[in-house]
Amino acid sequence: MAVYAGDNAIWITEAISSIIGQTYRQFLFVIVVDGDVSKAIAQSIENARACDERIVVLQNDKNIGLASSMNKAIALGLECNAQYFVRMDADDISEQHRLQRQISYLKKHLNIDVLGSALTEINEQGVKVGSRIMPASHKQIVSILPRRCSMNHPTIVIRYKVFHDGHRYIDSLKNTQDYFMWINLAAEGYIFRNLKDKLLKFRRVNDFYKRRGLSKSINEFKARLLAMTKLRQFSVYNIVYASSVLLLRLLPSWVVRLAYKLDRHLLERFGKH
Repeated sequence: MAVYAGDNAIWITEAISSIIGQTYRQFLFVIVVDGDVSKAIAQSIENARACDERIVVLQNDKNIGLASSMNKAIALGLECNAQYFVRMDADDISEQHRLQRQISYLKKHLNIDVLGSALTEINEQGVKVGSRIMPASHKQIVSILPRRCSMNHPTIVIRYKVFHDGHRYIDSLKNTQDYFMWINLAAEGYIFRNLKDKLLKFRRVNDFYKRRGLSKSINEFKARLLAMTKLRQFSVYNIVYASSVLLLRLLPSWVVRLAYKLDRHLLERFGKH
């Protein structure tokens, strides 16, 4: 879990509590503090670290971004001979049985390299406002990569074989790092899977529809083009879709909100087939 100055100390405490309270107990909880943070955030993390020896805190001298922070945690895992890399965001809440469910699944299905799950969307007060259920099978996940990121990044568990093979998040990316990762792994033949279980509560805050910005929209467009190229899925439909989404990001937030709700509905229907 990476934490930076813009995070909410109360939500960080909830996120940490959701991990140390897991039914699965054998893990190292790496919290990367990405640059300077407020006293409230620092105190929240220190209080947790003092109470649980499984928590390791890594401090970045300056803000280096999520991709670089995750790579730093991955490197520590390699030193510790870790088997799985599990992540979540600092404002989300993992369900109590999340680790048990996902790790048990990976132990039974040795061919799966990257495992995600569905999630519940909550607002700033913790009230459910939606859900996000991704396609389950590898074939479905890869087939829609040219149109959308088909893994819920905060729910991901990655088998460490992927990192032993040399793969990492792209440090230069300040957003969409997960999208590029899945495309590159899919092109290399790694196997994906999504569980239908909603194993995480994802915080959808009020500015959710405004946060993407031009930089992230352009990166998403580049990722879609990369997916079409690497996965050999160039088609008129995929090109039109990528261009339409880029244009949509430039429209008012209320239009984006309607499009997001439609996307959730279509994605859930797709995931049932």
